[in-house]
Amino acid sequence: MSDLPQRAEAQTISALATETINPATANIDRLSPLEIVQAINTEDAKVAQAVEQVLPAVSQAISAIASRMRQGGRLLYIGAGTSGRLGILDASECPPTFGTSPEQIVGLIAGGPIATANAVEDAEDNPAAGRAELEQVHLTASDIVVGIAASGRTPYVLGAIEYARTQHALTIAVVCNPDSPLEKLVDITIAPIVGPEALTGSTRLKAGTAQKMVLNMLSTGTMILLGKTYGNLMVDVVATNYKLEQRASKIVQSATGLDAERALALLQRCHGETKTAIVVGKTNLTPDEARTQLAAHNAILRTTLEAIAE
Repeated sequence: MSDLPQRAEAQTISALATETINPATANIDRLSPLEIVQAINTEDAKVAQAVEQVLPAVSQAISAIASRMRQGGRLLYIGAGTSGRLGILDASECPPTFGTSPEQIVGLIAGGPIATANAVEDAEDNPAAGRAELEQVHLTASDIVVGIAASGRTPYVLGAIEYARTQHALTIAVVCNPDSPLEKLVDITIAPIVGPEALTGSTRLKAGTAQKMVLNMLSTGTMILLGKTYGNLMVDVVATNYKLEQRASKIVQSATGLDAERALALLQRCHGETKTAIVVGKTNLTPDEARTQLAAHNAILRTTLEAIAE
């Protein structure tokens, strides 16, 4: 039987950096509204500095994630409470932004879908539930599991990571405390140490912000390595509404030099496929020929254009 709960409890809450009392905000209830937000903002300013310290680990993770995803692996975020919701948020933004399928990047949360909008606090205490989540999605050795836990000791996440290790999946921790039980289980640890919160133990504040910044980097950096951008243009954007249609049109304009009317007409001719439209606009190939060229170069636009130009 796993001893994860015992290992997690060995580090008491009072010892965690995220749970200690912040002397800078000890009298926050006596402050004016402006002084309250100034105090919170002062604490928030420390988050980017903490994330800066872990950029080497983030870059290592991005390289490893991209390598596995090129082979068909999935990126799975798993967490409880705020941490779980942040994973779901990042995963849900990837299909419209990068044209990924919903199955490629997935967010899992303790307590299931209902926990995205309603707190299910006791769900995080069950390591078997974390394991069951990964069993249900048929975890494989090609996949990546990112355990998100500010404390680094959440039993649900520890159970999931322990199971992921038995399946030889790549394991990554995003935590906000040093030397946590989670860190001891994973292949790569990303631990921005943000210190005590403005409200003691409210890790939806600095810790949550740091986690959001890291997850932004993990997904965005991975997608860049996978050729989902051309420069800083999101060339795999899926135009599913008016705003995104206009964004796709602007991307085609920026990449090809076409005016708005011609770019929109080209997108329609290419069935809304931004990459295809750019290849056609820059080379005068037909849409079908452009698709063939993209497929031959792993759908990486820059590589495709360079090969055509040779």
